[in-house]
Amino acid sequence: MSTYAEFYRRSIDDRDAFWAEQARLIDWKQAPRTICDDSKPPFTRWFAGGTTNLCHNAVDRHLATRPDQPALIYVSSETGAERTYSFRQLHAEVQRAAAALRSLGVQKGDRVLIYMPMIAEAAFAMLACARIGAIHSVVFGGFASVSLASRIEDATPKVIVSADAGSRGGKVVAYKPLLDEAIRLSSHKPQSVLMVDRGLAPMESVAGRDHDWAALTEKHSSVSVDCEWLDSTDISYILYTSGTTGKPKGVQRDVGGYAVALAASMKHIFLGEPGETYFSTSDIGWVVGHSYIVYGPLLAGMATIMYEGLPIRPDAGVWWSLVEKYKVTSMFSAPTAVRVLKKQDPAFLKKYDLSSLKALFLAGEPLDEPTAQWISDGLGRPIIDNYWQTESGWPILALANGVEMKTSKFGSPGLPMYGYDIKLVHESTGKELTAPGEKGVVVIEGPTPPGFMQTVWGDDQRYVDTYWHTVPGRTVYSTFDWGIKDKDGYFFILGRTDDVINVAGHRLGTREIEESISSHPNVAEVAVVGVADSLKGQVAMAFVVPRDTAGLTDTAARLKLEGDIMKVVDEQLGAVARPSRVHFVNLLPKTRSGKLLRRAIQAVAEGRDAGDLTTIEDPTALQQIRDLMAP
Repeated sequence: MSTYAEFYRRSIDDRDAFWAEQARLIDWKQAPRTICDDSKPPFTRWFAGGTTNLCHNAVDRHLATRPDQPALIYVSSETGAERTYSFRQLHAEVQRAAAALRSLGVQKGDRVLIYMPMIAEAAFAMLACARIGAIHSVVFGGFASVSLASRIEDATPKVIVSADAGSRGGKVVAYKPLLDEAIRLSSHKPQSVLMVDRGLAPMESVAGRDHDWAALTEKHSSVSVDCEWLDSTDISYILYTSGTTGKPKGVQRDVGGYAVALAASMKHIFLGEPGETYFSTSDIGWVVGHSYIVYGPLLAGMATIMYEGLPIRPDAGVWWSLVEKYKVTSMFSAPTAVRVLKKQDPAFLKKYDLSSLKALFLAGEPLDEPTAQWISDGLGRPIIDNYWQTESGWPILALANGVEMKTSKFGSPGLPMYGYDIKLVHESTGKELTAPGEKGVVVIEGPTPPGFMQTVWGDDQRYVDTYWHTVPGRTVYSTFDWGIKDKDGYFFILGRTDDVINVAGHRLGTREIEESISSHPNVAEVAVVGVADSLKGQVAMAFVVPRDTAGLTDTAARLKLEGDIMKVVDEQLGAVARPSRVHFVNLLPKTRSGKLLRRAIQAVAEGRDAGDLTTIEDPTALQQIRDLMAP
């Protein structure tokens, strides 16, 4: 294709032929019979009849051509550990982990929950699950017991893989007590728990249930475990994402479509070539870590860096030192991380040789133009924003510079990616908006492309009800994001249409936080909104009506209650969900029919006009919040 416009158009107009070509980027044991089966919308089945395996494509197939090339580079600035695994060594480690899981009774289709810090064993465990056809569900290591318990209950894992502790900023976070409490809280009990002992925190072992990773994998060090050839439409993993209701949604992803989508994205979007090095600064608990720490780079025959630590420890040059040392060609991070670095000495950006770096990709929350310009000037390298979701698995909007070089527009994540039929529609009427600058909801016309979520784990109806909406003449997938498009077709994302907030790239449901705060005995009512923040993009802010206001007249008492409420959220959901502030009010602003005026609360908290308030029951409720927000 001579232009990206032609490439994109073919992906929409000649869909099956286009994706049949992309499918050649991976190995198939049995070739697909049907490229796209969309006979039961919105449930699209990609490459039906084909059999393949993610682990084979990420590891085994490279043994013939690059067995001793670096595959996984593990670096921890927290513990000082640093080790490189070749494809041959990675293959051996994954087989040991697969044999260990098999010895614990794990078979094809069983769930394995992985609750781990950013250590090499976490990648071994994910790839081992993929190898034997088990369905992994990785839970971010920062989540507390209540959040972890809800995921254990929903995924019903046969085995949980965890570690004694993680470390962040030199502070050890013990995982085992959190895991034990989560298992106690959950109605589902795993048969076995496999623990990696890093020597960071003491662990109490449960007899008959808990097993030591090192001992069990060593016991199976000579066992050969073949890849299980899976149907393309079999489930590869479940990854939970916050929604507008309290219960997180288990995003369910397939095997074949996901492998093809990632392989294609590494070539067309992320400029990855075999033998090069990829560095994503995310965490395996998020979708970026699944797609672009573990699977994507390895599918492309690249080395991938798995980093445990902060961007400013031991100093603000640590990431760039890794780019120089390992000759990183493509790097993927988040706008929040760049805003953190922006506060550090800019000399660190010039200290290391970054000539190997083709581009820095950024995603996770909207990238503001000043931040993009700052890092672009500092690195002297292309900065490529991209926009996507846990649900999509790979970028929806970006630049496919592997097809045709395009210029980034700072503030825009770019153009619709191949396979995505993107539209902007009016919020109320569903009418398509085509004029430049018109604000609408970003939607995707079905069928969704390979790599997209199949459904919500165990709840097809929730998938339909949550995401798919009928607009004039058709049914579309809603991203729940506002957007506009300029005259060149570049999109700009303006924020959420629902009650999900984006804190430093972490999606949090305000309802989840509200439910946690409501469990405090002195909370009668609570509203949580996302408020714009110069560093994190958004922060959660809570407004609480106390049950008993006696004793809250002085500042010290209010601060103590605020701290107690924050502690409840820390214990139940983890520090990632902690509100930036908890403010106390006598009543919350509502309509006369009792609906909470969240948009008005958010606007006032951000210093904006609250808009039409003709339906408000008591204007003094909003005035209280204005007074609290006054400088």
